[in-house]
Amino acid sequence: MTRPRRPGRDDDPDRLYTLTGGRSRSDSDAFDLVTLVVSECEPTPGMQSEHVTILRMCQLPTAVVEIAAALGLPVSIVRIMLSDLLDTGRISARHPRTARVADRLPDPDILEQVLVGLRNL
Repeated sequence: MTRPRRPGRDDDPDRLYTLTGGRSRSDSDAFDLVTLVVSECEPTPGMQSEHVTILRMCQLPTAVVEIAAALGLPVSIVRIMLSDLLDTGRISARHPRTARVADRLPDPDILEQVLVGLRNL
């Protein structure tokens, strides 16, 4: 019986080394698991196949964890590749909004008190 393959862990280490240019860490802290990535351009000839896949996949906002799962690579490797694409302006990264816009607006009662105070000046 064969053991199930573990993406990233059972890959050829030479392949992972090649994908990252020998780096083991990303130069950027711009990416966490839920960071949304969006392509800013089309793939160009000569790009790594993984970069091409990322650009095509991210035509709509896609989370880093989804990209890693689709590529079958560890998130740490994908973060390095995304940093490369971000540095060249091929992608943009944004964090999902955690609070609704209405939750960030000032309290209407406070705004009314300010308005009354301004009128009394």
